[in-house]
Amino acid sequence: MGNPRDPRALESMRILATHLGSHGRRVLVSDAITPQAIPDASARIPESAFASEAELVITVGGDGSMLYATRRLAGSGVPLLGINRGRLGFLADIRPTEVPGAIDEVLRGEFDREQRLLLRAEVLEGERLVASGLALNDIAVTRHDPGHMLEVRSFVDGHYVNTHSGDGFIVATPTGSTAYALSCGGPIVSPLLDALVLVPICPHTLSERPILIPASALIGISLADDHSLHADVSCDGKVIAELSPGRQLRVRAAEETIELIHPRGYDYFRILREKLHWGRDHQSTGKPQD
Repeated sequence: MGNPRDPRALESMRILATHLGSHGRRVLVSDAITPQAIPDASARIPESAFASEAELVITVGGDGSMLYATRRLAGSGVPLLGINRGRLGFLADIRPTEVPGAIDEVLRGEFDREQRLLLRAEVLEGERLVASGLALNDIAVTRHDPGHMLEVRSFVDGHYVNTHSGDGFIVATPTGSTAYALSCGGPIVSPLLDALVLVPICPHTLSERPILIPASALIGISLADDHSLHADVSCDGKVIAELSPGRQLRVRAAEETIELIHPRGYDYFRILREKLHWGRDHQSTGKPQD
């Protein structure tokens, strides 16, 4: 799977499909990709069929492509591997130049795997479910009307936390702690930690800080009763519903998870050093030199 409008992604997909075919693998390609962009031996299928037809899904692009694929695969048990043709790439961690060797290692069973937590968002109006969605990174409540401040109330397991005046509110997974939440001053959380991060966006009160809570918690979010503005609820950047006075957003850890595959030697802290350009030796292993 990949962005059908990105020439770099299409080039890598063609190379990848040819390489897999030469190893006797049946190659399935999203039907969003034009037939001219892939080898004739590849089978084009609807993206909705990947969860039932594929043994492994490989995305070519940036983290956006990984988030898109996650929504297609959540709970299916089909693992996900990312080749980075984007800019940052916290999730898609194989460089294009590493593709043949890394793919061969995966085909030999030489890889690391991990389960990543997902979030389930539900927007309710009374007892009626208005909309729901899944997110690997975050659920965000953001201003629908630019230039106006939101009054967002938050609850954890029924306990009132605060009314946050500002641009909105984020609930992030450990995976999403390096995304939108990080730009709002949130902490970096190891993906191995079973936790969620609550992050106000541009809070009017400067003493407000992100809060780390157990992943088992139920989070409630609503607008202040006297609030006349509306807000957008998004899952990994995709708007699923409008939050208006009288509606409530519930967020909890989803029953579904997603399995990510990494080449052997995957090092989360090396990824942080490289992507965030920490220090002068961000590519160093930290090991003493001979």
